[in-house]
Amino acid sequence: MKKFLTAILVAAALFTTVGCSGRPATTADVLQSSADAEEGSSHDSQGSLRTGLYAVGSLSSSASAGEEDGLIQTDVTIVAVTVDETGVITDCVIDAVQAKANFDSQGQLLTDLTVPVPSKNELGADYGMGSISGIGKEWNEQAQALADYVVGKTADEVLGIAVDEATKPAEADLASSVTISIGGFQNAIAEAVGRAQPLGAQAGDELRLVTSNSMAAGNAPEGAAGMVETNVNIAAVTMNGDAITSCVIDAVQAQVSFDGQGQLLTDLSAPVPSKNDRGADYGMGAVSSIGKEWNEQAAAFAAYVTGKTLDEVAGIAVDEATKPAEADLASSVTISIGGFQALLEKLR
Repeated sequence: MKKFLTAILVAAALFTTVGCSGRPATTADVLQSSADAEEGSSHDSQGSLRTGLYAVGSLSSSASAGEEDGLIQTDVTIVAVTVDETGVITDCVIDAVQAKANFDSQGQLLTDLTVPVPSKNELGADYGMGSISGIGKEWNEQAQALADYVVGKTADEVLGIAVDEATKPAEADLASSVTISIGGFQNAIAEAVGRAQPLGAQAGDELRLVTSNSMAAGNAPEGAAGMVETNVNIAAVTMNGDAITSCVIDAVQAQVSFDGQGQLLTDLSAPVPSKNDRGADYGMGAVSSIGKEWNEQAAAFAAYVTGKTLDEVAGIAVDEATKPAEADLASSVTISIGGFQALLEKLR
């Protein structure tokens, strides 16, 4: 059939001209046009990707004050992926945030909460794993090695990667570059794949993951001497040059309180879901002037910046509270977006 159609095109070429040149089209011209059309059709049908992001927090390493000072430690695992139409991972980025604050047995905070909280990828060698690693690899290097290893795999295949009792890699080819526990990452990668959506990414786009993290003293609940709130803002973005082709925004907010004797009052056993996963349970929809929950507004902003360059994102008009001043965006987003703009600025 393809040869038959090509023959028709060649015959038709005898009665056509090329472009605006006025010269008769040759067989070579028509065959090239046919090849170009087939290549374009193939890209359209096979180049679309889905973009996924998953983030979850843990407080399990926190501890009340005793002989030693108390510790509030928030660990957030983050995975971004792109996935093709068959569910195969085409790219993956893994990162994590570890935020710590100390307090004493009198319920007094001992940590300067104004200090920036970089992610483990941002820390690089400053994280300090390389010097004690059996393979001499830093955390970010091992995370990158795992991310590279799962490219070409499905979620089920990722979950099926063999591990030992400590969930460290049991497969020799992976264990040569990754010695950290990967059980949590396997689950997070599978979750990211399960959440992946067709948001505009195409084959060849670059997958990026950025975070903006902070700790602050919050309003302590009744009966507590203090409370520390950790906020991890996250964007998974695909880019073609300087243009955003897809975007997912999420955040993890963890609050831990303690009393005047340095005892923690927060349940440390439960995972801390992201704001996207909390959905309506976050509680913004009931108080929003447009009736939209946080995750809905974050998704609306992400859709709004898709197709824009980083300069255009930075130039989105806001009011004094950094809320949208442009009517088309303000109709679906009423939260402050200055933090989102600053987050995406880190893509430069």
